Amino acid sequence: MAKRVHRLQSDRATNDKAPTSPDTGSAVHRDGSCLTVTGATISETYGGAAAPDGAVARSASAPLASDGGLAVLKGNLCPDGALIKVAGLAALIHEGPARVFECEEDCVRAVEARAYQAGEVLIVRNEGPAGGPGMREMLGVTAIIYGQQMGEKVALVTDGRFSGATRGICVGHVSPEATIGGTLALVRDGDRVRIDIANRRMDLIAGEGELNSRRAAWRPRVPRHKSGLLAKYAKLVGQANLGAVTHEGGAEWPWFDR
Repeated sequence: MAKRVHRLQSDRATNDKAPTSPDTGSAVHRDGSCLTVTGATISETYGGAAAPDGAVARSASAPLASDGGLAVLKGNLCPDGALIKVAGLAALIHEGPARVFECEEDCVRAVEARAYQAGEVLIVRNEGPAGGPGMREMLGVTAIIYGQQMGEKVALVTDGRFSGATRGICVGHVSPEATIGGTLALVRDGDRVRIDIANRRMDLIAGEGELNSRRAAWRPRVPRHKSGLLAKYAKLVGQANLGAVTHEGGAEWPWFDR
C-alpha cells in the first residue's frame, strides 16, 4: 500500500492525464491518477475501455438528460445548500405555509392523525448530523403521506436525510442545520416558504430585519444526549454539506507511509 500511495503522489506530481472519451476525444470527468481499491489507478483500469454504445452507456456529448437526478438548492433557508431528488416530480415550484415539527416523531403523529393541510410545507428540524444526532432518514414520514394520497400536495423539508425511495418535493440535508442555529431553526408556523427547483432555490419569505431579530432571540435546544458516545459525536460532527464527518479538512492516513 505504501508503494501505491507513493506512486499515486508521483503520478500527480508528473501531471498524469485522465483518459479521453473515445467518441469525442475530450477528457472525461475523472482524475485518471486516482487510486482504486485494486491498487491500480483509474487510467490503468479503464483507460482502454470501449466507446459508449449509445443505448446502455451514453457519451458525455449525448446525455440522457441535461440534468442529473439530484439538485442542490440554495437560498436563505439553506445558505450552504440542500438536496432534492428531482426525478419524476410533478411540479417544480411549491410555495405554502410552514408547519414546524421539532423532530420526526412529532411529524409522524400529526400526519397519522391527518392534522395537516394540502399546500403546507412540513418542516422537520433537529434531525441533522448534530441534532439527530446522525441524520436519520425520513422515509417513514413520506411513506405515510403518500399512503394518504397527499404526496403531491405538500412539501417536506428537513435537515435530516431521505433514501432513494423518496418521491415528491422532499428537501433534505438542509445546511446549516437547525441545531446549530441555521435558518431552519427560525421558521415559525405559518411562515411562507418557497421552493423553486427550476431556479435551484429555497427561501423563507421574510425580511432580513425579521430574520435578524429571530436569530438574536434564538437559543440552542437541550441536546438529546448529554453523555456517552452520541453526545461526543454530536459535538464533533460537521455539517451535511461537508460530508457530516468528525474531522477537519481532508483525512490523512500517515501510517501508509511507514
